[in-house]
Amino acid sequence: MALDTIVFDIETQNFFTDPGVGRDNFGALKISVVCAYSYLEDRYHCYEEHEMDKLAELFSSAKRIVGFSMNRYDIPVLTHYFKKLKGAAPDLWKMDRVDLLEEIELATGHRIGLARLAEANLGATKSHHGSEAGTLYDEGKMDELKEYCTNDVKLTKDLYDLYRTRHFLLIPRRDGDPLRIDFAKPAGAAA
Repeated sequence: MALDTIVFDIETQNFFTDPGVGRDNFGALKISVVCAYSYLEDRYHCYEEHEMDKLAELFSSAKRIVGFSMNRYDIPVLTHYFKKLKGAAPDLWKMDRVDLLEEIELATGHRIGLARLAEANLGATKSHHGSEAGTLYDEGKMDELKEYCTNDVKLTKDLYDLYRTRHFLLIPRRDGDPLRIDFAKPAGAAA
């Protein structure tokens, strides 16, 4: 059986700055939606908080997971959820991971937002700002929230496709032309 590559993003109902949460308290964050793209299925999926068992099943088929700032945010939050599941759930920390923001930070020493990176490399941008996700959830606009999260996954997937095929990304700079950052050919670059 072929193993999958999954590109994903999460949105949460709350954030560290909310009352009762606190800095780096990942266990207090509540998922609103997780969207993922499966290369094997060539399909996007969205899961709400009560569907984490289905998400764990999707991740169980993956050899690699891809995200943008996933090592700092998405994986710590999902790990708390997966530990609570009755069935077996994959250990995301043990999986082959490509965190595009981490790759850029290692190469440049700086962080960059997904919107600016997508604009420089794809001519596209995010449909909403991340801070709007909580408001969309609070207002019950789940379809719009899923669309926003799926758009972020699409941008991340398209950036990952460039990363793995052309082995460089353009990093926008405030004072001139974008900086080209070359990456070594990633292991298993075929997806």
